[in-house]
Amino acid sequence: MATTIDVKLGERSYPIHVGRGLTLAHVLESKAGIRILMISDSNVDALHGEACQKQLAGQGFEVLRIVIPAGESTKSLHWVDFLYGKAAEAGLDRSSVILALGGGMTGDLAGFVAATYLRGIRFIQVPTSLLAMVDSSVGGKTGLNLTQGKNLVGAFYQPIEVDADLDLLKTLPSREYVSGLAEVVKYGVIWDAAFFHLLEKEVGGLLSRDSVLLEKVVARCCEIKAEVVAMDEREIGPRAILNFGHTLGHAIEKVDGYGRWFHGEAVAIGMAYAARLSMTVKGFSAVEADAVVGLLGKLGLPVRPASGDKLDWMAVREAMMSDKKTLNKRPRFVLARKLGAVMTGCEVDESVLVEAWHVCSK
Repeated sequence: MATTIDVKLGERSYPIHVGRGLTLAHVLESKAGIRILMISDSNVDALHGEACQKQLAGQGFEVLRIVIPAGESTKSLHWVDFLYGKAAEAGLDRSSVILALGGGMTGDLAGFVAATYLRGIRFIQVPTSLLAMVDSSVGGKTGLNLTQGKNLVGAFYQPIEVDADLDLLKTLPSREYVSGLAEVVKYGVIWDAAFFHLLEKEVGGLLSRDSVLLEKVVARCCEIKAEVVAMDEREIGPRAILNFGHTLGHAIEKVDGYGRWFHGEAVAIGMAYAARLSMTVKGFSAVEADAVVGLLGKLGLPVRPASGDKLDWMAVREAMMSDKKTLNKRPRFVLARKLGAVMTGCEVDESVLVEAWHVCSK
């Protein structure tokens, strides 16, 4: 049995299915003659591409399977152009579907292509990483990186379905799996203190990928994100809480060249930093700040740059200015008042930013 969560956005509403051995593309009632452009990266395709293509073909779809290089650098305008060409060669029309089989990079890139090809064709997310299942596959954000910063080009474009098949996590390397746990912890900090305390109690089960626990955790994360997105689809206001830890996290990724850190690792460092800022600026208790940092550490996530990592504060500070939330060259942060309650758009004095960096980078 799968758990189904509905993202309620009026005519753009769609289901998220969380379970094992899922049948893909439930939402498409008519299958005969529908063309699916299935996009995955070279790592994911080698593991799951053929099986996914066979399942879809067995349901009656016409499937063209396209493989792109793995890695964050592929999330670029060059590869958008490549995929536009493949879509044209495949004869996709407005009855067709683009299906993203992969992690956040693939979903972001394929989603942008779906949003813009023929001014928008249908799109399905089949996330294969924990991070994508709990975060990037839900909510309709698509994005591309520029040399100036991460996700500076993109569109809000909702999928018609998300199929989070937990069986796909069996092949996920340990480091990537642990990276995804950062976004799981984030939901407890920003929205649900009880969920945060559950995670504290279930560290062993999380790390062992306990099947029953994992379905419960992924479903809860998707429920929270669905609630937030339904409140604020285009990040005009409340949805910005989902960026807790991301202001510094994105800056670290940029300074180190998109590849040194996995996204969740950089966000974990950013969350530890944001917890420190929250103590100074919003009165976040030291006990709860320590709990956030402690849980991240117990899960095997970094909470500070590695020893010997020469991240220069001035380079990081400059990188933060390219963040989408920056206003008048002043970065704005999501900061916590208490577990389960955060505030957006927080500006912080420069001296406090520097002090927190020195504390968190020791």
